[in-house]
Amino acid sequence: MAVKIQKTGKQHSREWFEALMIAAVFAAIIRVFILESYRIPTSSMESTLLAGDFLFVNKFVYGAKVPMTDYRLPAVDTVERGDIIVFKFPKDRSLNYIKRCVALPGDTLAIRERQLFVNNAAVPLPEHAQFLNEMVPAGQPDQQIFPRYSDFNKDNYGPLRIPAQGDVLELNRNTIYLYGSLIADEGHRVSVMGERIMIDGVPATSYSVTQNYYFAMGDNRDNSLDSRYWGFLPEKDMIGQALMVYWSWDPHISLLSPIEKIGSIRWNRMALMVH
Repeated sequence: MAVKIQKTGKQHSREWFEALMIAAVFAAIIRVFILESYRIPTSSMESTLLAGDFLFVNKFVYGAKVPMTDYRLPAVDTVERGDIIVFKFPKDRSLNYIKRCVALPGDTLAIRERQLFVNNAAVPLPEHAQFLNEMVPAGQPDQQIFPRYSDFNKDNYGPLRIPAQGDVLELNRNTIYLYGSLIADEGHRVSVMGERIMIDGVPATSYSVTQNYYFAMGDNRDNSLDSRYWGFLPEKDMIGQALMVYWSWDPHISLLSPIEKIGSIRWNRMALMVH
């Protein structure tokens, strides 16, 4: 005759605790290596993505980064022109940015009267992209634009080659504004002494690039802090590819006004695939 063993309250509690721990571990693995939620904080990607959109980011597609290391898991696919990407902001890696990748390592990029060209081929404006301000004419420099002391502006830019791993960069007093931050970010001390460029205290006339770089721009072209302003995007800062909007509401309405907040839900954006 079988004897039914009654579990004590302590045994039930332990089983629940173990189940919760296992669920927490799986959730952490999914968040770190596979899929993560991201909220759109600004209007830099309007009208493709709106402030207040919540979306899933595919982290394994480009090879998820192992926390607290420089190691990445094998990538499923490579970054392509036109991908909407999430990345660590190179000037402050505590921040995540989302932009559209418009140029790959080795590409030559130019903007002429707002028209984007990559490798001398015109690139159509994304479907929901927009301009809000008047066009800045060619030859009118903007000192906020990268690189410093160029005659580039947001509407007339380049031509500029995007560095690729293995490229040998010529260094002089003119090009150091273009490549100085890249070299420093790759772990070297960069300085200028008269006409000489110094890397780690040694005169240098060239530098070999150790990783790939990309060029990213927002679809809201007149209201986007992107590569035109801060430069090349290192491959090491890539987080993943935007996948799908799963929730959206007006971010300017406070949660202290719940009825108005619920009324601002954008139902037409639910399950919207990002492209």
